[in-house]
Order: sequence, then C-alpha cells, then structure tokens
Amino acid sequence: MSYFQCPYLSNVVELSEERKKHIAENHPELFPEYEDRIPAVLSTPDKVRTSERFKNAHLFSKWFDNVRGGKYIVVVIISEDWPVNRHWIVTAYITRRLSGGTIEWQKK
Repeated sequence: MSYFQCPYLSNVVELSEERKKHIAENHPELFPEYEDRIPAVLSTPDKVRTSERFKNAHLFSKWFDNVRGGKYIVVVIISEDWPVNRHWIVTAYITRRLSGGTIEWQKK
C-alpha cells in the first residue's frame, strides 16, 4: 500500500497494490513510466472535478508538458466518510483533454 498527502482533501490518499495492478493493466501508458507523477497531481492539481458517475469520486488533474508531448494525468479518488474517513485511488489515466464532471476547484 502506498500513501500520498493530499492538501485539498486535508488527508492522505491510499493506493493499494490491487489498484496499481488495475492501472498498469488498463492504462499502461501511465504505469509504470509516469507513476512518479501521482504525488504531484494530488499535492498541486490544476483542477478538481466531481464525477458524473459517482457522487463520492473526485477527479484530480494536472497538465504535464513532458508527458507524451503534453498531456493531463487524471487521478480518480473515492472518498468515504463511514465507517471511517478514507480516500483511495480507484484509477488513473493520461488524457489530452478533460471532459465531464463539475469543476469543484481550479488553480488560478
């Protein structure tokens, strides 16, 4: 299990081995080559959106000029309040443009 600080959520975010495997299998363009960018996405995102599909999911995104010629990395976090306050990464991916969701916060 890996843990990352997330100032926006005022908490740590978990990344389990099972979710790492999921990301590596379903988004091989991200893992393992750009896995080291996850902390930056969570600590200094460009934008945080709420998911259209899941009310308790946040999509953190950050633009990187040096990722595949210029792309966003998106990290999707599920937040649970009960029975404990917990935040965990369900998936992450690389994209050219952001779509969907409602902007919750944006860097100025």
